[in-house]
Amino acid sequence: MHKRQFLKSAASFGALAFGGSSGLVPARARAQASTQTLITNVQVFDGKADDLTAATSVLVEGDKLKAIAPNLDAPAGARRIDGGGRVLMPGLSDMHVHLQWNQDPFTLMRTRQDYVAALTLAEAEATLMRGFTSVRDTAGGVHGVARAIDEGLFPGPRIQGSHASLTMTAGHGDFRNRNVGTRKFGGPAESELELFGLTRHADGVPEVLTAARDNFRQGANFIKMLVGGAVTGLYDPLDIAEYTPEEIAAVAGEARRWNTYLSVHTYTDLSTKAALEQGAMSIEHGNLMTEATMELLVDKGAWLSTQTGIFLIPLPDGFSDAQKARQQQAAEGLDNMMALAKQYGAKIALGADLVGSPVEKAKHVEEFTARTTWFSNAEILKQATSQNGQLWALAGPRNPYGDTPIGVIEPGAYADLLIMEGNPLEDISVMTKPEENLSIIMKGGVVYKDTLS
Repeated sequence: MHKRQFLKSAASFGALAFGGSSGLVPARARAQASTQTLITNVQVFDGKADDLTAATSVLVEGDKLKAIAPNLDAPAGARRIDGGGRVLMPGLSDMHVHLQWNQDPFTLMRTRQDYVAALTLAEAEATLMRGFTSVRDTAGGVHGVARAIDEGLFPGPRIQGSHASLTMTAGHGDFRNRNVGTRKFGGPAESELELFGLTRHADGVPEVLTAARDNFRQGANFIKMLVGGAVTGLYDPLDIAEYTPEEIAAVAGEARRWNTYLSVHTYTDLSTKAALEQGAMSIEHGNLMTEATMELLVDKGAWLSTQTGIFLIPLPDGFSDAQKARQQQAAEGLDNMMALAKQYGAKIALGADLVGSPVEKAKHVEEFTARTTWFSNAEILKQATSQNGQLWALAGPRNPYGDTPIGVIEPGAYADLLIMEGNPLEDISVMTKPEENLSIIMKGGVVYKDTLS
């Protein structure tokens, strides 16, 4: 099963793989071995088609998918799993998570960094056990956590991260007390949230360029910039435009020079349009954009990274009436935005954007049913698999996992797969109960949960 086991053979390699019922295997040995798993008698949703295949077999070799065909065989000694006619699909991905935000921001600012790291690792494991094998962290100092997961020390999804989000003074990422001055007016060199790698205060072209470059120094795979007002911000009403076109263009250009892209937080039409015009390639939210701006997004080939559940559930305790009113305003824009996105054929990614306690984070899976107002079950599943995989690939050479595809069941893709009870193409609510319905969770050929063997 997926529960952490005690250290074995640590002296040999110093990193472990949580291999489920296959036992505990040193990570480097696993990477070098040509292990095989044969899964038989499954109906496959491949991440792209609208329907399931007939009963078939899937062969995994190492960390990748080797073959998908009826009546496959594998050498003696290969692990064998009988799917019993169940549905097999790609591991899920989420393009807008905050693995580090497991407390409200004011509690987090008073918390030791090592405890925050422990909570982040716990949330990473919980995310994997909900079936998410790859995530894009859009603001947070999580590259150390990603390294620990990649080395096999802890279970969790693959992580692409932006490191700190860039915020202007009084912008979405500014949670400083009003009695604390800015750096230029006698304030501290770094705020508490900057120390965690969650945000970076930067004003003017020179500062935003330095901030972007420092993020790349810290291992960022893309850049996140907060260019519009927010639901949960302290000082920025939802309607304001944050950062000038010159500042946005400077960061977009820097991201291009690093052969990756700029992602931006924005709700209003004004700030969304400005970001697209200056070179942003991923719009996070965008709820209040107009038809002309949606057309611009499609013309630019940019992505619309959408979240729905966060606007449809009550904000956790501690948020003000003003913040709750902004949430309602953002929610009211969803219908128009989603209709326009479908009308213009926008590239739609799926994310959740949940922050707060583990109780709030557990609502992650409700994103599937929340989207049924606008999309078919097949469309939602494609968003969470193959379409998210395309946005994942946009990081190009800054993608730490190379050009191996995610979110699809095809030869050469990462062996990330789920076997489940029920058919999510017919009833997507099965995705909201992963503890009950996910029988197999595999990431990179390693089984983290197995209730079938």
